[in-house]
This record gives sequence, C-alpha cells and structure tokens, in this order.
Amino acid sequence: MLLLDKSLGLSSNRALQIARRLFNAEKAGHTGTLDPLATGLLPVCFGDATKFSGELLGADKRYVGTAQLGVSTDTADAEGRVLARREVRASRQAVEEAVAAFVGEIDQVPPMYSALKRDGKPLYEYARAGIEVERTPRRITIYKARLLDLANNLANERIVFEIRCSKGTYVRTLASDIGERLDCGAHLTALRRTGIGNFDVEQAWSLDALEDMTTEQRDALLLPPDALLSDLNEARLEEADAAKLRQGQAVRWSGKAGGRLRVYDAENSFMGVCTLAADGWLKPQRLVASACA
Repeated sequence: MLLLDKSLGLSSNRALQIARRLFNAEKAGHTGTLDPLATGLLPVCFGDATKFSGELLGADKRYVGTAQLGVSTDTADAEGRVLARREVRASRQAVEEAVAAFVGEIDQVPPMYSALKRDGKPLYEYARAGIEVERTPRRITIYKARLLDLANNLANERIVFEIRCSKGTYVRTLASDIGERLDCGAHLTALRRTGIGNFDVEQAWSLDALEDMTTEQRDALLLPPDALLSDLNEARLEEADAAKLRQGQAVRWSGKAGGRLRVYDAENSFMGVCTLAADGWLKPQRLVASACA
C-alpha cells in the first residue's frame, strides 16, 4: 500500500493510474475517491493489498475545508452556479459557534450533485437536467469541528475549518449548512483530506516526488497489506494449522465468536483475514496469494 498525497485538479482514478505505472503494478485500487478539486490523503493498494482496500472505506476521515461566506451555489462548491449573495455580518465568535454546533450525530441531506443513485441513475444526472428529487437524510457523526485560527481569514469572508467525521459525510454540504446557520450562505472553495483512520497525510508522498525517485526508493515507501488491518485483533498459527488454512480449511481457535482476525503463520508472515465462528472454528475469509501457494 502507498500513501499518496493527491494534487489539485487530478481525479482519483488518474492519480491511481499514474501510481500504478510508477510501481509497475498489474493490479491497483484506491480506498476512497477524492474529487478533482480536493487534495490530500489517498491510500493506493497494489497486488494483494487490493483485497483489503475496503477496510478503510468505513474509517473516520479528517479534513480541512475552506468556505466562502455570503455566496451560495447549486453544488455547494466553487464549480456550481451562484444562487444567492448575502451580506456577511458574522463575528469570529459567531463562526466558531456555528462550526462547533455540528459536532455530534446529525442528519445530513446528500447533495443533488453527488454520485448517489436513485432508480439506477446518479443524482447528478437529475441535477444537470434541472430535476430535484427527494433525498433521505443520512445519519452521520461529526466527532470534531473547529474554526482554524488563521490571520485575516474573515477579512475576505472566507473561513477555514477542520473536522473529523464518519464515512458518508459531505463536507461541502456541511460548509453550506454552516453558512445557513450564519444567515449568509456559503460554499466550499477548497478541501484537503488530512487523515483516514490511523493514517495521516504527513506520511504521504506526492506524485511529483515519486517521479523523481529511483525504483528502489519508491519500493521502500510501500506498506504491507496488513497495515490496512491494524484495528483487527491477530491470531498466530502453528505450521500445521497454517497449512490447513492455506488449503481453505477451518482451524480451531479460542476467541470472541463473530470477530474478524488478521492471521499470521509461525514465521510471522501475514496470511489474510479470517472470521471466528460461534463453534470456535477460524474460517478463511480473504487470504493473500502467498498464503495459498
């Protein structure tokens, strides 16, 4: 796995393909899309690690967003059509309180300009046709939200805020909602993803930096597949049980039934993920290719 710092204007898929070329990987995938106008952390998986890329989809995310107060758009970001302009009279204290007010479990209505589907068609297709459809609010959690103390950021009616949130959170919708709470409207002008789960953007590398490295230097940056699974408990098997598991057979294990475990053999080699059934049998769920050899 590679921790990539995606640059502005690049789609997640394009960034993935460039990284795939640099590492000469046959198979590659990322763990959560960033819009072209967003920058920041984009974990990229190669080879066997792609089997576990979904592990980060449900992880908490961290973002730093910039919002323009006083201007509302139909997409809630800078790409949209301006719907209204309103005077901004908010003080710094009022903005701090408005941002902090969204901490906790909240119901968020997904934006029309999103990839969510209705009757098999993405919502953005309805939006582009001028059709607005009813969207069911989704329960999300904002664990942390604060206004960053940047000099003069209110002088030009822009605010910079930081959040830590659950999966499924639309930061541009949050920016718009903050603007409505301040009675002036707002839209998102910049977004940077600074963290996913236990990973931080400070650990990530840009494509430009990777381009300037040798093959050996790039390979040294790769993390093993089990880095994606650090939240799971582990099981270490004796060679006899490891051999059975490699053949797809279940083995006996003591532990909490229903749990998922990252499994290693007697030589500390990562084998994959197993589930522990109620009857005490450890069953293969997803194994790396080397474990099946």
